[in-house]
Amino acid sequence: MTARKPSRKASRKSADVPAEVAVETVAEPPAETSAETSAVATATPAPAATVTKAAPAKRARSKRADAGPPRPRQAGDGQGARPAPALDGADRGRLLAGDHHAPHDVLGAHPIPGGVLIRALRPFARTVTVLATGVRAELHDDGDGFFSGVLPVPQVPAYRLEVAYDDNTIEVEDPYRFWPAIGELDLHLIGEGRHEELWRALGAEPMEHQGVAGTRFTLWAPNARGVRITGDFNYWDGTGFPMRSLGATGVWELFLPGVGEGALYKFDICRPDGSHTVRADPMARRTEVPPATASIVTAKHHEWQDADWMAHRGDRPVHEAPFSVYEVHLASWRPGLTYRQLAEQLPAYVKDLGFTHVELMPVAEHPFGGSWGYQVTGFYAPTSRLGTPDDFRFLVDALHRAGIGVIMDWVPAHFPRDDWALAEFDGRPLYEHSDPQRAAHPDWGTLEFDYGRTEVRNFLVANATYWCEEFHIDGLRVDAVASMLYLDYSREDGQWSPNEFGGRENLDAVAFLQEMNATVYRRNPGVVTIAEESTAWDGVTRPTDSGGLGFGLKWNMGWMHDSLQYMAKEPVHRKYHHNEMTFSMVYAYSENYVLPISHDEVVHGKQALVTKMPGDWWQRRANHRAYLGFMWAHPGKQLLFMGQEFAQGAEWSEGHGPDWWLLDPSYEASGDHRGVRTLVGDLNAVYGAVPALWQRDTSPEGFSWVDGGAAEDNVLAFLRYDADGSPLLAVSHFSPAVRTDYRLGVPETGTEGWVEILNTDSARYGGGDVRNEEPLKAEAVPAHGRPSSISLTLPPLATVWFRPA
Repeated sequence: MTARKPSRKASRKSADVPAEVAVETVAEPPAETSAETSAVATATPAPAATVTKAAPAKRARSKRADAGPPRPRQAGDGQGARPAPALDGADRGRLLAGDHHAPHDVLGAHPIPGGVLIRALRPFARTVTVLATGVRAELHDDGDGFFSGVLPVPQVPAYRLEVAYDDNTIEVEDPYRFWPAIGELDLHLIGEGRHEELWRALGAEPMEHQGVAGTRFTLWAPNARGVRITGDFNYWDGTGFPMRSLGATGVWELFLPGVGEGALYKFDICRPDGSHTVRADPMARRTEVPPATASIVTAKHHEWQDADWMAHRGDRPVHEAPFSVYEVHLASWRPGLTYRQLAEQLPAYVKDLGFTHVELMPVAEHPFGGSWGYQVTGFYAPTSRLGTPDDFRFLVDALHRAGIGVIMDWVPAHFPRDDWALAEFDGRPLYEHSDPQRAAHPDWGTLEFDYGRTEVRNFLVANATYWCEEFHIDGLRVDAVASMLYLDYSREDGQWSPNEFGGRENLDAVAFLQEMNATVYRRNPGVVTIAEESTAWDGVTRPTDSGGLGFGLKWNMGWMHDSLQYMAKEPVHRKYHHNEMTFSMVYAYSENYVLPISHDEVVHGKQALVTKMPGDWWQRRANHRAYLGFMWAHPGKQLLFMGQEFAQGAEWSEGHGPDWWLLDPSYEASGDHRGVRTLVGDLNAVYGAVPALWQRDTSPEGFSWVDGGAAEDNVLAFLRYDADGSPLLAVSHFSPAVRTDYRLGVPETGTEGWVEILNTDSARYGGGDVRNEEPLKAEAVPAHGRPSSISLTLPPLATVWFRPA
């Protein structure tokens, strides 16, 4: 990257000894015959280039101190220089207007009769000189930043350009002497919409090309009349850096020698109407910190240390494994921490609580922090607010080394309208649907992707696997799936059009989700995809080869809504809403479920989890603990948002994050909050150690009601079974009174009795410590359709777990 032009004095020292420039003869890449080349014989000649043969290297060194640089000789002094043909007026105008599709046909070096024509476009330059082995040729100033001349050499050499400005001089490679740096297979796959590693073909890729270090820039912009690269390396003036079109694929390409990591750039796009728009790179792997919007050239250097995790993460299918998720908004978990600082604190905290996974709210770059990352502009770039892409890799690596999986929220449902990002990217609807009724998202003021366009679908499918492969992400929770599946989502009659079969299903979105899931699972063993889908769409977690969408898990929004509605009722009224706690078992095995208490449930006036509960402070905390015990025992995996693990009373705010001060021992009520956090740790510990709680989550044989109808008592009792038939008895009591001698039917399991292994009313958690201290003997007293039963004490507002001794 050339951040500043070097001083003229300093740069002349090397340029004045051209024999020291390491060059070689290279073949001219094939190109279409330009108008100027075909007209060389009859074109009106421009004034001749100034050409001088350089002295041999050894002689030049010996004369450097007293002789100075060799003086250029004028044309006609025996060097055989030919005048350069005039540039075709149409080409000249299109280059200056930024709408030339083939600048390499005009700029750079081209063999012509009697020599090699070299033309450069360097706005604001005073002179441009060609440096090659044995030749130093000052090009003629053709005006408007164009410089040209004919070298008296038989074929195109490897050469450099010395560009002199009023205040300094630089020596650079000519970008227009290089072949395309992207292969035909890449272009074919892009055109077919089947490039599963799209990030390796499009965007800014630092590389060595034809023996020269630089960066290849590629962009998909099929409607553009022309594209130029603008950046800090050319003072944000892209006039001299037009890209070439690579045919019907709509891909534009330019290799810029000398531009490397850290360079800032954007694309200056000439729209179909001739106007210009400057856009960030849709494939940028790194961006400036918002509100700045430039893309940054980057490369990965992180050396992964999670080989053991990656090798074994898929040993057990996720629906048959423990899966307890801590949801985190990285920017506010500990405000001000970077990715690397988070790596020092987050893994230890999560591991201490016993969660198996973290779920990160969107980390892809987004301009507005208040969107929490759900309005993405940089789909391939981790947000730069917390560090570099390698810093984010470091955090994921640290979590893996602590034995914690990483789920990431992924947002393919919509994107914002920012005029420097994806909206009408090249002057027409490109990423969004061309039908305005299908392009605009009615709820969020954003745009919806055109899932039926192969290149757009490829952009998203490749993005899903990009995060899994480049950042070792273990799962994608796909946001707002319902909004993609239905054409009439949040739309009134007349605001949507049916599909080809007259239905309201978005068939393009269905095909996209199936392709995404199939591709992610095929390429990334052990990864899980999770749908946030709030309707009764059939087959969300059914395999794609059976007609399903192919997700591994689905958020159980029905369970969340019903159970929270029940818990918000005063205990005296709960008997009238008992079915809200039991209805989930009617459909519990229709999909593979996650039970989510997510960020969405603790913001925007919905209150924090503990604050949703009725009663005084003690009762609220007791309800909170009892609810968590019920949730961890219920079939399905579980997810809990940060702050709820210690009963934070305030809603979450991305501005300040969790109220960690509640855990400070100097705070009078800190014990109440630390008790709840201790409970969450114990729930996870017992959960992980007892296969009955997770091994048969998706099998009806793993669950049996003991008493699901005790509405008058506000009691729910059920059994969970592991693959060997070993049971766990879970009893939730949502009344504030103590019930003694409460009888429940149980399986016959021998003579040792049932042992209480977890009680949310324990004093350890801040409860009243009403316990069942001794094993409960099964008696030959029939109850609940079973020949044996136990008599137990139910603590107030508590969940109790038992196992056979």
